[in-house]
Amino acid sequence: MRPLFLLFLGAALCYANTDSNQPKIESLMDNVLVLMVPYIRGRVYVNLTCGEAYQNQPVFWKENGVELKPALQGNHVKVLVVELRGGNYSCHQSPDGRYLNHTTILVQPERDNRSIILQEKSPKGGHIHCSAPNYKGSFHCTWTRSTNRPMAAVLLVTAERDLKNIPCVLDANGSGVHCNDTICRISEEQHSISLTVYIRSYSLLEKHTKTFFLRDIVRPANLPNLHTSDMKVFSWGYPETWDKPCAFFPLQFQVKVVPSGHDCSSMEPLVNTATEQTQYEVRVKVKKFVFCVKAQDKITNGPFNQWSSCKVNKHEVKCSSDTGLQP
Repeated sequence: MRPLFLLFLGAALCYANTDSNQPKIESLMDNVLVLMVPYIRGRVYVNLTCGEAYQNQPVFWKENGVELKPALQGNHVKVLVVELRGGNYSCHQSPDGRYLNHTTILVQPERDNRSIILQEKSPKGGHIHCSAPNYKGSFHCTWTRSTNRPMAAVLLVTAERDLKNIPCVLDANGSGVHCNDTICRISEEQHSISLTVYIRSYSLLEKHTKTFFLRDIVRPANLPNLHTSDMKVFSWGYPETWDKPCAFFPLQFQVKVVPSGHDCSSMEPLVNTATEQTQYEVRVKVKKFVFCVKAQDKITNGPFNQWSSCKVNKHEVKCSSDTGLQP
């Protein structure tokens, strides 16, 4: 893992102004300007400043490391951004001289929930999926890049609850983030969490926001110690990561018995029931079957964890706490 706030150096002041005919320009972070456009085609001039310290010095500008033609000189300049082609504009003491400062211009189309960079998890789930193993405040959110934007990079991630920042750490592969909300633990949630991901591909920037309560994303870990001694009564335990005492944080379990050769998602179960107990006696006539069980928070009826299962084949039983199947 690595800290979130990354990618751009320095603390130089970037300056831009607009008029009523220009799209809105915002400063996202040090050295980064975002051009908000309602469409991807057009021509926009953006004002840049190298820095107040270079007011009376010769200043030469480059775009993406290449000297502009015609040459652009001066502490205050105006650059043309065409369509989605932003870029990195750096200023130097001479055409081949010392680097002084830079401003990166990114373009963010203002459109409804469509995304070029990220794949949609589901129409209801959006582009970001979040889960938590319990109510202690830690949660994990993930996203998936589109196949035609595999090198897209996360620029910034922010998380907050009730205007208070929540510390987060970006996953090493840049496809997720771990956050730890130390503000709200077991107490009743009064305010939702807002997570925002800024991700870029070349000069294109997208902003994705997901708002949720911890109680809506808590998913128990896989059930441990699923076993049977007589191939009739099956027992399991509460996940080690689940909140205690269990009486205060009860789980409820869905139990399915499906024919041999079927997986737990089978639509032809021999048994399909719910229980609050951590054991269940199977009463079916067949000698070969698959026993399946998964859990959810009883109080909130939150998301289920993955199925755990035992395959029963006459005199042999093989149990697994992780079938790899989605709930």
